[in-house]
Amino acid sequence: MNYDSQASVVRAPSALQSNKLLRNTYALLSMTLLFSALTAGLSMKFNWPHPGMMITLIGYFGLLFITTKLRNSVWGLASVFALTGFMGLTLGPIINYYLQTANGTQVVMQALGGTGFIFIALSAYAIKSEKDFSFMGGFLMVGIIVAFLAGLGAYFFDMAGLSLAVSAMFVLLMSGLILYQTSAIIHGGETNYIMATVTLYITIYNLFVSLLQLIGAFSGND
Repeated sequence: MNYDSQASVVRAPSALQSNKLLRNTYALLSMTLLFSALTAGLSMKFNWPHPGMMITLIGYFGLLFITTKLRNSVWGLASVFALTGFMGLTLGPIINYYLQTANGTQVVMQALGGTGFIFIALSAYAIKSEKDFSFMGGFLMVGIIVAFLAGLGAYFFDMAGLSLAVSAMFVLLMSGLILYQTSAIIHGGETNYIMATVTLYITIYNLFVSLLQLIGAFSGND
């Protein structure tokens, strides 16, 4: 067997594994998005209040910690649905707020459409191009930490301008994270579909909320 044949044999299982991981990730992501939409819908229907910044952060990081610990067991799946369901509950009151404003339905639909377009376009680009975006890891980590801290500052000190800047930062950072995570799945940097699903879900959640705030602000609804 020549070198090229040996290389193709070595690459084949890797490609098969990557494709399987990608399929499992997108299948689980679709189910968690539907479940999150269901819990958001329940929250909207019964007009449940937003739990607040602190409870949201505690719930998110707590469930993320549990999911990370259980990622290699069947209980990891239950934890993923608990996490995404909880985030859906926090999203319902936010959507209700915008729906009650002028042109609120249009704002929500534009944010939803923009989120879907960005995610599909960047995911397709990462898969089709097969480029390795692992070099973005350090920049994204630092950027997310800075944006998160700035977001806390904007929230506690009621700084509307900073809040919009943070939303714009998150749109860019989450776009980069979609490329990074999809690339990691393809090139073997991520081998656990549960954790890949959580990362992609959070990018979609943050993209939608950030676009909602930006579009709402420029529409005069914020």
